[in-house]
Amino acid sequence: MNTKQITSRRLFILDTNVLIHDPSALFRFQEHDIFLPMMVLEELDNNKSGRSEVARNARQASRFLDELVSDAKVDEIEKGIPLKLSGLSNEEHYGRLFFQTRTFSQDLPEYLPGNKADNNILGTAVALQGKLPDSKIVMVSKDINLRIKATALGIAAEDYHSDKVLDDTDLLFKGHSELEEGFWDNHGKQMDSWIEEGRTFYRITGPDVENWAPNQFLHGQDESAFSAVVRNINDHEAIIETLRDYSSPSNKVWGITARNREQNYALNLLMDPEIDFVSLLGMAGSGKTLLTLAAGLQQTLEHKRYQEIIMTRVTVPVGDDIGFLPGTEEEKMTPWMGALIDNLEVLGPNNHGGDWERAATNDLLSKRIKVRSMSFMRGRTFLNRYLILDEAQNMTPKQLKTLITRAGPGTKVVCLGNISQIDTPYLTETTSGLTYVVDRFKSWPHSGHVTLIRGERSRLADYASDSL
Repeated sequence: MNTKQITSRRLFILDTNVLIHDPSALFRFQEHDIFLPMMVLEELDNNKSGRSEVARNARQASRFLDELVSDAKVDEIEKGIPLKLSGLSNEEHYGRLFFQTRTFSQDLPEYLPGNKADNNILGTAVALQGKLPDSKIVMVSKDINLRIKATALGIAAEDYHSDKVLDDTDLLFKGHSELEEGFWDNHGKQMDSWIEEGRTFYRITGPDVENWAPNQFLHGQDESAFSAVVRNINDHEAIIETLRDYSSPSNKVWGITARNREQNYALNLLMDPEIDFVSLLGMAGSGKTLLTLAAGLQQTLEHKRYQEIIMTRVTVPVGDDIGFLPGTEEEKMTPWMGALIDNLEVLGPNNHGGDWERAATNDLLSKRIKVRSMSFMRGRTFLNRYLILDEAQNMTPKQLKTLITRAGPGTKVVCLGNISQIDTPYLTETTSGLTYVVDRFKSWPHSGHVTLIRGERSRLADYASDSL
């Protein structure tokens, strides 16, 4: 690389973990130039083998790089390769990609030995900063410690932000909103109402309508006040429908009722055949899994709407890994599905039934509920299935896309998770796949989302969630 060819005021040095986290990161820096140290290519090569997500992303990043340099000559590589790839880059404004093609003298302090990969990259950054005084050298890494060391050496360091869905999780769509005081005075004058197939609809016109989303829930300031769901939005006009009250004993879903307003919203989405995708987000004990399983059992065994329930999740341990598990695919997944087993105990036959009744019901449930591993999902198509993606906060956007696109005709997909309990490395609340799908699906008329606010597990669990 000829440093004289760099003309942009900002030069981003990418760490290996950025490309492994998002292979398309090469095309996310608009008109700015990117520099890849040779150590990054070595680490990509070391991580390319295997069937893990890291290996797949390393191979994809290598393919992008190969496509960029395939037709380039040596002098073109020295001048910088245009970061222009069909479908992934901005055709009008793009920077250039520079590779390290010569050795730089690394003037690192003695306490940072250069034989370590991170320190080798830091040494390259320090050398570039000395050769390019007019350019701002920025180290981009998902590694917090590397960013700290870079800052200590006087090099600007940033996290990779392009994969963030939102700047703050407080901006995440909650799926329900409270009507402001005086709403009916401002919007009730031109309101129409009618009853259709036993359901009450309202046509509302006004300024607040533009801020609503399809299948968003609306409620008054009082817990027992008016509650409705937005069915259709057209410019300044919206059609809303009153909800079915699943807190009433007459509307039980597989023997359970909603304990609060948000649970009622969730059951309205889960039981609606016109909703193909549902995301439920909430704290531990808020009832996400219980409500989802109850709605799935009701629609699978009684309504015959779905053939079976399929449940999967990411196998990321909270503590030390217990090693390989014996048995079939379903037996290997059993330890990860404790939530399924616990909730089936609540939804299964009560203690007043005989042993034969409980055994027959449990056998029926085991035939209709299948536990599947994410590792074998690619290429599959689920027809008329009720697909539950548990612990979705530990999935990347790419993993969730892979799973959701498995849905065939008649399949409903339900994503469950708590973005404050992320165990996957390099995933945060703003980059989680669950946050990604909530934000991307909020405007689709066949999807719905609810953030469950209150815990209903026990007073001990509620206090621990608030205090610990």
